[in-house]
Amino acid sequence: MSASDSAVASRRFMLGVLAAMPAMPVLLRASAAQAQTDPLASWNDGSAKQAILDFVKTTTDRASPQFVPPEDRIATFDQDGTLWVEHPLYTQAFFALDRVHELASRHPEWESHEPFKAVLANDLPALAHFSERDWAELVFVTHAGMSEGEFREIAEHWIATAKHPRFKRPFTELIYQPMTEVLDYLRANQFETFIVTGGGQDFVRSYSQRVYGIPAQQVVGSSLDTKYEFHDGKAELIRLPKLFFNDNFDGKPIGIDAFIGKRPAAAFGNSTGDQQMLEYAKSGPGARLSMIVLHDDDKREYAYGPARGLPDTKVGTFNEALYDEAKRDGWFVISIKDDWKHVFAFEA
Repeated sequence: MSASDSAVASRRFMLGVLAAMPAMPVLLRASAAQAQTDPLASWNDGSAKQAILDFVKTTTDRASPQFVPPEDRIATFDQDGTLWVEHPLYTQAFFALDRVHELASRHPEWESHEPFKAVLANDLPALAHFSERDWAELVFVTHAGMSEGEFREIAEHWIATAKHPRFKRPFTELIYQPMTEVLDYLRANQFETFIVTGGGQDFVRSYSQRVYGIPAQQVVGSSLDTKYEFHDGKAELIRLPKLFFNDNFDGKPIGIDAFIGKRPAAAFGNSTGDQQMLEYAKSGPGARLSMIVLHDDDKREYAYGPARGLPDTKVGTFNEALYDEAKRDGWFVISIKDDWKHVFAFEA
């Protein structure tokens, strides 16, 4: 091809591109619309997925007798085991263990004092048998004695670098993709989404916006007592080694009422610690949705119960009595194995 022929061909190509440009936004919009036709793309078709779709349609259609005004569209989510991985230990437990190692040089007495001795020795069998009192002692030492701002900075730094022992990925990548889609779908339909967790409120607030799109003020969790101090023209809240509020079991509906002020129309959990929250949501008038995640996929995640004959566990216990209540009272059980096409975004 001569130089002149090449120039003509180039001009023709550019003219073709320019001619097509007016149609490109239409094509892009059509492609985007097609991608958005299924807001729960990581879910397999089934009763659980359909329950979410039906609930949103029923509560947002003004012609529906079960229409819910936008100001009352409240959805609450447990975090550990509901929004992200909670095995083999809760993420905050890993944080506390790492903090013990970090602070150990200041506390030589820990080498001979339990539960710190077991932590410093990396005695995993001993950790598995820690009591609530043992964990409370670890939390008080590693989470208190500093201002709220200082704690938030420590937690933010840790969560930015810490990795899960099995998946070798940051904890913040172990978010359940199907639940992320539920959060997005509800928010797109004018629902406010809240995290209601038995974990530490300020720990979760350190990353909730970045990870879940849920602002700090929409996180309700367990918290330590604080005291107000004013020094050198600066006001601070200092964290104390004393429990202020336990946001677990019946503490969850109590916390919802105290800090949110409205009964949720939808609630999502995965364990006995979420039972009362799910009961509370389901007991309200009108359209209600209570859903509970069953971890039954040991290949892609973990399998534990002991409901349905799954292995027993102290972390995220889902027993047969809870399963029976779910079936009896119209909750929807989400099977990770059967209901989720993908568990994590990196699998897709």
